[in-house]
Amino acid sequence: MTSTKPYLIRAIHEWILDNDMTPHLVVDVSYPGMRVPSEFAEDGRLVLNISPSATRNLLIGNEWIEFNARFGGVARDLLIPADAVIGIFTRENGQGMVFPEPDAPEEDLLLDDDLPVESGPTLRPVESGEGVRDEAPSRPAKSKGGPTLKVVK
Repeated sequence: MTSTKPYLIRAIHEWILDNDMTPHLVVDVSYPGMRVPSEFAEDGRLVLNISPSATRNLLIGNEWIEFNARFGGVARDLLIPADAVIGIFTRENGQGMVFPEPDAPEEDLLLDDDLPVESGPTLRPVESGEGVRDEAPSRPAKSKGGPTLKVVK
């Protein structure tokens, strides 16, 4: 059977948009095959704004999540394996879904250009619509008062 993860990502994405909120995706930048601006990652994680106003040509498929977004004013094409997604949540209240840590595929199945990407410097705040968030919450925050992830069962 196919993985339920991409179906859940699509469903939570739609649910967030239906509630007039802003969907954000948390991905593991060290996962093989990633095509993301890793220089915006923090602790090996990248938080991406995947709202319609922040992306172009968003496609959440069963194997890959593809879209175009702006980082520092520069348009970039992103390609993210669905298995690399750690969570999807709303910017406004942190509700969403967290997935188990992704397992990297067998090394002998990787192509030369699918080697893990090094994580870059810290994630910086960007203006609305540029595709990333100013914080990368991977677990509920205790005292910052910002958005948190909430496990939905």
